[in-house]
Amino acid sequence: MTLRRIWSWIIILLGAAYFLLPLFGMLQFSLKMKRGVYSFEAYRVVLRDPQFQQTFSYSVILALLTIVIGTLIVVPTAYWVRLKLPRLRPVVEFITLLPLVIPPIVIVFGYIRLYNTSSVLPLTGSWIGTNILVLFGYTTLALPYMYRAVDTGLRAIDVATLTEAAQSLGASWTRILATVILPNVLVSVLSGAFLTFAIVIGEYVFAALLNLNTFGPYMVWMGGNRAYEPSALAVIAFGITWACMGLIQLFTRFSKFSSAKR
Repeated sequence: MTLRRIWSWIIILLGAAYFLLPLFGMLQFSLKMKRGVYSFEAYRVVLRDPQFQQTFSYSVILALLTIVIGTLIVVPTAYWVRLKLPRLRPVVEFITLLPLVIPPIVIVFGYIRLYNTSSVLPLTGSWIGTNILVLFGYTTLALPYMYRAVDTGLRAIDVATLTEAAQSLGASWTRILATVILPNVLVSVLSGAFLTFAIVIGEYVFAALLNLNTFGPYMVWMGGNRAYEPSALAVIAFGITWACMGLIQLFTRFSKFSSAKR
């Protein structure tokens, strides 16, 4: 048992070194913009860049809208499948896994082929139409994570009993979803929302091929034209991702603590 524990710790330390040493090197390099001293000059330059502020805020708005659309699609679907159509659950799960199998570039070229300026519905010919395509594309990319998070939350509650109790009090289907089901799976929805946020913030393919000035293309442009600023941007992006993961853990623990307290 002692030997097995030692090997377990060795594997954990090797895995941590594999992931953390490159990040440490990148962080150290980002602090060397001023020769001979460590400074946050690269971060100051990046954060004061108007293009960074514009692209990052644009991506944040797209991420928030994607979360809203994904929630409106996934929560009613997962709820109805679990309540009324349990036999279709494998089919729905398979459909939600397709974005992991189909590369995003295939989806983008499908958009361009179907919605170009010479088609019946020329969405790519306008800024609003392009944003609509990007929003639904991002929703598709986040679908596997959002659906599984919500489905896990629905497994933890008695959907049928809650629905029957709400119906006996005269609640409509919309009210049941909004005031009964959603509050009970809110932590799961937030988990899927944070994952969606992390995905959208760093997404490149959709934005670049549909010619949108979001944070992903800005990071690629910065990487091809600057030296220290791209490392600072990468550290910021990793920080955002880790913050989302930490919030997921925080909300999950808070939910477990609240359930135990009840």
